[in-house]
Amino acid sequence: MFVGREQELSDLHTLLQEENAVAISAISGMGGIGKTELAVQYAWKHLAEKTYPGGVVWLKAREDIAPQIVLFARSLPMPQPPDDFELAAKVAFYWRNWQDAKTLVILDDVQDYGAIKPLLPVDSHFKILLTTRLTPQSPVQNFEIKVLSEENAISLLRAIVLDGRIDQNLATAKQICEWLGYLPLGLELVGRYLARKPDTSLATLWQRLQDKRLDAKALKDATPEMTATLGVTAAFELSWDVLDESAQRLAALLSLFALAEIPWTLVEACLPEDDPEALEDRRDESLLNLHLLERTRQGMYQLHQLLREFFAAKREQRADVDLTKQTLCRVMAAVAEPMPIVTTRSQIEQFTAVIPHLKEATTTLQPWLTDADVFKLATRIAQFYEGQVDYCQALFWYQHCRETSEDRLGSDHPDVAITLNNLAGLYRVQGRYSEAEPLHLRSLDIDQCCYGDNHPAIATDLNNLVLLYTSQGRYSEAESLHLRCLEIEKRTLGENQPRFAMGLNSLAGIYRSQGRYSEAEPLCLRALSIQEWQLGTEHPDVAQSLNNLAALYESQGRYSEAEPLYLRSLTIYEQQFGKEHPHIASSLNNLAGLYRVQGRYSEAEPLCQRSLTIYEQQLGAEHPHVASSLNNLASLYESQGRTSEAELLYLRSFTILEQQFGTEHPHIASSLNNLAELYRLQGRTSEAEPLRLRGLEIEKETLGENHPQFASSLNNLALLYESQGRASEAEPLYLRSLQVMEQQLGADHSDTAITLNNLAALYKFQGRYSEAESLYQRSLGIVVINFGLNHPKTQHVRVNLAILYDSMATQFKLQGRFDKAVEYLEKAITLRTAVK
Repeated sequence: MFVGREQELSDLHTLLQEENAVAISAISGMGGIGKTELAVQYAWKHLAEKTYPGGVVWLKAREDIAPQIVLFARSLPMPQPPDDFELAAKVAFYWRNWQDAKTLVILDDVQDYGAIKPLLPVDSHFKILLTTRLTPQSPVQNFEIKVLSEENAISLLRAIVLDGRIDQNLATAKQICEWLGYLPLGLELVGRYLARKPDTSLATLWQRLQDKRLDAKALKDATPEMTATLGVTAAFELSWDVLDESAQRLAALLSLFALAEIPWTLVEACLPEDDPEALEDRRDESLLNLHLLERTRQGMYQLHQLLREFFAAKREQRADVDLTKQTLCRVMAAVAEPMPIVTTRSQIEQFTAVIPHLKEATTTLQPWLTDADVFKLATRIAQFYEGQVDYCQALFWYQHCRETSEDRLGSDHPDVAITLNNLAGLYRVQGRYSEAEPLHLRSLDIDQCCYGDNHPAIATDLNNLVLLYTSQGRYSEAESLHLRCLEIEKRTLGENQPRFAMGLNSLAGIYRSQGRYSEAEPLCLRALSIQEWQLGTEHPDVAQSLNNLAALYESQGRYSEAEPLYLRSLTIYEQQFGKEHPHIASSLNNLAGLYRVQGRYSEAEPLCQRSLTIYEQQLGAEHPHVASSLNNLASLYESQGRTSEAELLYLRSFTILEQQFGTEHPHIASSLNNLAELYRLQGRTSEAEPLRLRGLEIEKETLGENHPQFASSLNNLALLYESQGRASEAEPLYLRSLQVMEQQLGADHSDTAITLNNLAALYKFQGRYSEAESLYQRSLGIVVINFGLNHPKTQHVRVNLAILYDSMATQFKLQGRFDKAVEYLEKAITLRTAVK
């Protein structure tokens, strides 16, 4: 049965035809790879084709080859040496007197090339082919063969099992091939096993392989029809017996790693007392030389599936097996410790190779992890995937972490509280707020039982709840918890610690969301002062505080104060992280947003584009940060009237968010609203309406009807209805939006002013001037408080109110009430003068 080696046959023939004095080539590879079979097929093929008119000589290199050569040569019509010649001299005599024609000499299963070299012919018409488990050195040319492809592995099974069972259960057949590592010997053994047992299904065979592994009967008994004479284990034993104790110890260690590339640095870390060069020698001269290990790339090595199984069985017989497992677990815990929570692309590449081995340690080897490390590895794996927005994988490993921690430590252990917080944090990011809250509350309860009410762990729990409540727009609850959190940190850590400063910044963020700018500013300034004192003026945390303060000033319309803070923050990030870090992209987005609201579009655009490029390069084209950057650039284009460009970016941003978060996340609602607003401005109201309604429904389900974002969406839907002339439908939406804004953000919040302004515009259109005037005046008062007298938003409301006064003056004039008409004309003139 010879399948899938046609190209190897051709390449081997090419290699042997090179015009050297004597062409010596070696088919090399691990046991069971099919070296002998390839040599047999090559010999028969070219014997039939008369490629070698001098003949084809087959010698068994595991036996003494000199008697074999002499015995064969005696049967040929050629001169015979004198009887008193030594055996080696007779061999040399026969090679000298061989017919002068191209001849192929094959030596199968060479163990020691140095031992056979003196017995090989030296004339140029001889071509010598070896098969060996060793890696040959010059002058022997190496021809290494690999395992079969999946397609060829299945073809080999089909060629042996002729009754159709392979295709009747192709999925299981592929599963079996994969488990066998596509090793030809293993494939032929199981194929002939199935051929002998017509009533044995592939599912039954698969189960037997899983139950007995290499001890399965299907892998042990070679049949007379086979070229190979040994089962898989027996074939591997031949190589194992050659290894010394230190090489066997290394092989046992390697079998503990996952079936994946193994960074050699991990192996060295597991054997710190071994001399690195001696360890390399065991790797190179023993395992690699015997094809028991494969070098895949620089510093990376991998075991074949079945060799890993074989070494694992040998490992379990060793006295030091538990110590070896504990050592590997300790090393993997040390590797996991410095892994970042949010990873750049370069860091993803750096840590990708260790992830399979972390998984192996936290699953198969979990009993050998210490109590202190039991949750660490799975947490790092989950964070690795969460940083890449692979939430399915992250969820699996966070849940695994929770389960293993509870099993090992008990459900009320503080480390279990950490796992609950991590899982809840993932739910929060996914917008699954109702699932996140009970986990955060349980975590808080565990820590309170363990530590009391005034431990830093309690502050952490409270802060996590604050983040959740802030996301839900539950600002009053978030504020109350945050104040309690700060009080704990003040008592336990002191008021001048960086962690306390972070808490101040977080509380300031809550106040800023509520429009409580005067309360937020001193917190931001105090936090910045603490960080500069404790961490220095160039620390990344200082850069973050500068960003926060700048955002606060931007919200107040204090653009000239915000800009230098954004620029200083950007400079710090560039000094600390270089120019291509995601923090740089975020900072560029912030600065671009400031320039956009100031109408400085030409300055904003290159910043948005640079931010987008960094995110794509560092995080990948499908990351939510990329979607955010696309949205910002689209918003800029929309402000410039470049609507066709904006639409494409909004759509791409939406596609990314939908892929990463699903169809029911608050981010999806925001994206739908952005696209709907663009369509409204273009007059495409029939396309805008279903987007608005869908976004509103998502926010209702995920955020609730009392969230400010839901209120803002109500306002936007009302604007759409108003533009369609559906004033009766718009008014109740404005009123509901206004009610939520006042309840959640306060009567003096800038977002409240927006709704007041829009409702006033509706009343003006309906001729309800007195109601419109009251709302405009109230809106004007709010924006003056929040932004000052000369802010564009203040000017905008003044213009709207002036236009209303024009309309009211005209109405009074038509009524003959000229004094009132003059009064309102003068009010309009006063407002326009202020605008100028």
